[in-house]
Amino acid sequence: MHQQNIPNDEDKLVREPLTVDSVYSLWSKTYNTQGEPDWSHLFPYYDSQIVFQDTIQRIEGKEAFNAMCQRLAKRCQSLNMELLNVLKQDKIIMIEWIMTMSFTKYPSTPLYGSTRLTLNDQGLIIEQRDYYDLWGDIFNNIPRFNKIYRKFLSKKFG
Repeated sequence: MHQQNIPNDEDKLVREPLTVDSVYSLWSKTYNTQGEPDWSHLFPYYDSQIVFQDTIQRIEGKEAFNAMCQRLAKRCQSLNMELLNVLKQDKIIMIEWIMTMSFTKYPSTPLYGSTRLTLNDQGLIIEQRDYYDLWGDIFNNIPRFNKIYRKFLSKKFG
């Protein structure tokens, strides 16, 4: 018996192509300084087989990616992202950013990083790789410990 592909609502959406300008516009709507971020307008741009990876985890599939975004939103009192640069060449989009997270019992923590988005032939995001120094940026905000941490890194790796 032949199984038929039934299109879902996202398949019917008309998406503007991901360009430098549309990435600035779309990602700027996602984050705010008060309350939880909202990624719902971005999810239609992700392929169902999205592979997301950062310094903490590797996630495969749109459902798992959506769940990861929801977990991050619940953990943060506020989450803000400032886009510094967006570049596009062929099927690769690079985003340089500063993400500031605020947790209930801790001060706001800026993370400096970048994201590489890889597009498939349909213009959907098939891979997202986030690059950032999680511990270095967090430790920089801890008085006295930040100097010890940087001294250790310089001595061992500098």
